[in-house]
Order: sequence, then C-alpha cells, then structure tokens
Amino acid sequence: MSGAAADAAVLVSLDLGDSGYAESLEELKLLADSAGVRAVALVEGKRQHPDASTFAGSGKVDEIAGTVERTGAGLVVFNHDLSPAQMRNLAGRIDARVIDRTMLILDIFAQRAQSHEGKVQVELAQLKYLSTRLAGMNRDMGQQKNAVGARGPGEMQLELDRRKLDKRVHLLNERLRKLKRQREVRRRARSRADVLSVSLVGYTNAGKSTLFNRLTQAGVYAADQLFATLDTTSRRIFLSGSEGGAQVVLSDTVGFIRHLPHSLIAAFRGTLEETAQADLLLHVVDANSPERHEQISEVNKVLHEIGADRIPQILVFNKIDLAGLPPDVQHDEYGRIARIHVSAKTGAGMDDLRAALAAMRDECALPDEAPPQAWHPLD
Repeated sequence: MSGAAADAAVLVSLDLGDSGYAESLEELKLLADSAGVRAVALVEGKRQHPDASTFAGSGKVDEIAGTVERTGAGLVVFNHDLSPAQMRNLAGRIDARVIDRTMLILDIFAQRAQSHEGKVQVELAQLKYLSTRLAGMNRDMGQQKNAVGARGPGEMQLELDRRKLDKRVHLLNERLRKLKRQREVRRRARSRADVLSVSLVGYTNAGKSTLFNRLTQAGVYAADQLFATLDTTSRRIFLSGSEGGAQVVLSDTVGFIRHLPHSLIAAFRGTLEETAQADLLLHVVDANSPERHEQISEVNKVLHEIGADRIPQILVFNKIDLAGLPPDVQHDEYGRIARIHVSAKTGAGMDDLRAALAAMRDECALPDEAPPQAWHPLD
C-alpha cells in the first residue's frame, strides 16, 4: 500500500433489500465528500443477507481488492457497519485501509468539533467504538494518524492497552458529567428568568445553521455539507411582536442522519439533553428533498430516543426557493402554527416564523387538553 493515495477511496454499498437503498447510497457519497474523501470507484452488489465472514462475500471482496489495485486507492469505505471479525478478515484480503459507515461519520465529527465539550464527546464515541475493533485495524494505521477514519484519538490512543483505554473513557465521562452540571446551572438560570428555550432540530444539511444565522445574526458556520455544525450554539433573540418585547434562547444542534451511530448518541446525550429540555422544537425540513418524509421520521426516532418526542414542534419547511414554493403558514386543530414554509437563504417567510415564536413565548405552555401533535409532512 506504499503507493496508495490516502484520500482516494473505493466506496462499497450492498443492496440487502431494505427500503431507501438509493438514498443511503447518495448519503454515503455526501459523507465521503464531507470527510474529504475522493471517491475513485463504486462497487455495488445485491445480497439477501450479509456474509458472516466478510459482509460482502468472497467474490465481491475479490472485486473490491481488484478495484483497489487498479485505482491505487488507499481506502475502502463500506456503506454498512462491520463487525470486528469482518473488519479483520477484510483487512487481511484488501491492500487498503477498510472503514465502515460509522467510522466515516465519527471521522467527520472529529474534524468538525471545535468546543472542548464537542472534542471530548467525539473522542469518547471513538474510543468506545474502536475499543472492540483495535485488532481489526490495518497494520499501517498507526502511521496514518491524519487519514480518514484515524482522526481523533489518533495513533497513541489506538495503541493503548485495554486497561488504559478504559481509564481514558472513565476520565472523559467524568469531564462530560462536569460539563452537564454547568449546563444545568445555566438552564435553571434561564428558567428563573422565564426565558423560552427553543431548539433547532432536523436532518443534517436541512439548513438549520443558515436559519439560526438568519434569526440571530450569529455568523455560525454553515455549509452545504453533512454535519457542518457539530457544537451546540445558543443565542438570545429579541421578539418585537411579543408582549413586553420578550427574549427567546435559540439553540442550534447537530443534525441527524439515518443509522446515526449509537456510540454518538450516547456520547452526545448530554448535549442532546439540551434539546430534551427545550420548551419548543423548530423541526427544520429540506422542502426540496424528495426524501423529506423519511428524514422527518428519522429525526423523530432520535427525538424519541433522547426523550424529546413530547416537546411541542413546529415543522419549518426550509429551502422553498429551491422547491419553488411560496411562503405559507398552516395551523393545527387547536389554531396554533404547525407548519411554516420559509427560505433561510432569501428571508422569505421569516416574519411568519418570528410571529410564531412570539406567540409561543406569550403562550409559554400548551393547555392540558391540547397534547403535542404527531406532525406529518406535507404531500
């Protein structure tokens, strides 16, 4: 592998008969691009179920190995989660580093984390995931600490024995508990000040950060990439239409994706609890995406997992400029705003969104007889 290009990758995706295969493949390409990977080839195939030994099966592995040799790729990225045994077996048959979908997502998170808490959370998720896979890493991985799939803990961490690794995980958990206590102090202070807490949630690349910047003028990094935002950012905004000109605390959060690694959800649970403690969720949806129905469902699954599924939601259909839709507001059976069509890029519909926030701030809490609704996308 001495002459292989570290950033050149062969992507591998197998159709196992599950729905959404085409969308999952497109996401793999976007994930690779977001990680700085240069895809030089794609190997596809169909199977009824994964091969226990290599996931792809002997013949397909030979095809992958041949593609690596032909293209000079230094990396193979599977659009699936691989077991430790499968990782080891593939490493012995393919002359390139082999990573799976979760490792690719973890690598993106390692690149994006800016705050101390974000870096601690990413390292914790990586160590927990890699702890069961150290024996399956390729022999030369220690020499490629800046390569895709090897960022974060890096060479030194990967060479720790199990006892030292467990000690490091314990230390990181303690740091996160301390940071959680600090967040709780800030949350109680906001509660005493009677400030409405609003969290932006949504599928990755739905435009949450652009919307956040439009509402707050905060200048948060926003890009047409998956997981452009990782660290949670909060800002106060002034609602001129609210009684007394009240303020709202708006928080931008990490985007969700299909099959979001459980190690990430566990590591980021403290940060995600900020979402679970919000008074209102603005569920941002890419109105231009043909998969918006499925994306809404995936986001709601994660919200359920972190205990935020009972918090009132307003669906914010963003990117209407790309979808060719006009600004619009729709109400639920109780007369509250349920869906808003906006363009965070152009500003269309933003006055309606601010008015909805002002109304929610004045209302403060929903009446007991009006439970949170199970929101559904527009057809």
